[in-house]
Amino acid sequence: MKTFILSLFAVLSVSGALAQQTEAQNNTAGYETVKDMPLFYDKMKARLTYPLAWQNNRDKAFNTWKKEAREALFRCLEPATPEANFRMEIIDTEQREGYKAHKICVNLSGYSRVSAYLLVPDGKGPFPAIVMFHDHGAHFSIGKEKMVRPFHVADTVLADADEWSVKCYDGQYTGDYYARNGYVVLSADALFWGDRGRKEGVRYDSQQALSANLLQLGMSWGALIAWDDIRSVDFIATLPYVDTERIAVLGFSMGAHRAWMTAAATDKVKAAVAVCWMNTTDSLMTLTNNQNKGGSAYSMIIPNLRRYLDYPHVASLACPKPMFFINGTRDKLFPVEGVKEAYRQMHEVWDSQQAGDKLLTRFYDSPHFFSKEMQEETLRFFRKWFGR
Repeated sequence: MKTFILSLFAVLSVSGALAQQTEAQNNTAGYETVKDMPLFYDKMKARLTYPLAWQNNRDKAFNTWKKEAREALFRCLEPATPEANFRMEIIDTEQREGYKAHKICVNLSGYSRVSAYLLVPDGKGPFPAIVMFHDHGAHFSIGKEKMVRPFHVADTVLADADEWSVKCYDGQYTGDYYARNGYVVLSADALFWGDRGRKEGVRYDSQQALSANLLQLGMSWGALIAWDDIRSVDFIATLPYVDTERIAVLGFSMGAHRAWMTAAATDKVKAAVAVCWMNTTDSLMTLTNNQNKGGSAYSMIIPNLRRYLDYPHVASLACPKPMFFINGTRDKLFPVEGVKEAYRQMHEVWDSQQAGDKLLTRFYDSPHFFSKEMQEETLRFFRKWFGR
């Protein structure tokens, strides 16, 4: 009798499990997504093992791992945009306090000739240089003007830029701040912003259409932006007044994502600062985080990359370069625990290469914001490693 009861219990248990499985498969609840997330998103996250992360390849020589992981990154970025002669043309110039502001046109690819701001300190040089990446902000009417004070533009453009500098940058144009302190600065529009925006005018939902159209043409929007950023570094390295051993990248929010992505992709970048964009997929892909809303995420999605590397793993390809990551404890876009975990993983990598002093991670009691205090600290960081 005891054996019979145990057997019956086993059968009922299996039947119950099968019934639950069948219920899930038949979708008897009448839905299978919530807040635009699949109900099985946790199971999908559990399958992300990041096989090319340094933590999973400690048995390899560091440079061997780095080569293999970077090759995977570039496979996901394929196809590369066609290269073209940069053919820089200076369109307009304004003398400012200690530097000249140039508005230029330059070919970032065989697809796009773009306008940009190029700030050059007075004096002989060669100077250290920073490629400065603008943020997303769901604000597309300006791009480069978020980083550099525009000139000889419509009053509406200047007012837009001034308002944005207060909202996100504590009333200070970051590009001009660095130029006053002796740095060549380049800032260009990403596709969909500013002079590279929609002919029909700004529209938030068009991000999805643009991304879908690019995918149907064989390329992702995130990859196209990444290639333009890499080529921006290539371009600034050709300028005779730039010290190629002191080229950095810097950005806030989406610009931070672009900064560490570019630092990971090219060794022409010698140092980087990323303000308010670092986390883990596990922490970001939840029912309560902004990331799951889509829309803005399209500009930073690199298809298939999560099959190999998470965000901190990609950023770790920049090791052993000097890198400075900042986040706010009140930043609602990036959960603090996820930021801490990403920082921990990156410190493991830099420490493993006896380069722990070159990775600086810092929390401010701040929301999603790049304050003057932060800007001053990032300048000190660059001066420490670039000697100026």
